[in-house]
Amino acid sequence: MVSKPGTGKDKAAIVPEQQALAQYVPDLHNWPASWRVDDEDIPTGQAIVAILTPFLEHLLTLGYARNTLLRHRDHIWMLGGEMIRRRHEDPDLLTLPVATLLDKLIEEDGGPLIWPAISKSAQNAFDATCRKLYQYLNQASLG
Repeated sequence: MVSKPGTGKDKAAIVPEQQALAQYVPDLHNWPASWRVDDEDIPTGQAIVAILTPFLEHLLTLGYARNTLLRHRDHIWMLGGEMIRRRHEDPDLLTLPVATLLDKLIEEDGGPLIWPAISKSAQNAFDATCRKLYQYLNQASLG
């Protein structure tokens, strides 16, 4: 079967995934360093990025407005930083794999309380992103 040449109407939808992610999160490779308390946090930060990157890519497929995407991106960055902070605050969390820690911190109702405390509306917006992440991770594990 011979395929027909495209009309060019859907060229915007054919943006390579990596290119779109690089535009959406140009500093993703710097996230582990931005979260670190000490240099030993870098590998953990890299593991966090590896777990959260598929979710960031998924968000790009949902057709959200640019500001909505940027808000979710910023919340995911906050979550990564909170994961590192919690590991330093609670020595029992140091031994947990990153995926287990993430599972302990986000739930169907939202994410962890951010410290230092943020406004109630900012926490609610952060929780909305965490709920999306929770749903994504649970659908991914079922599929």
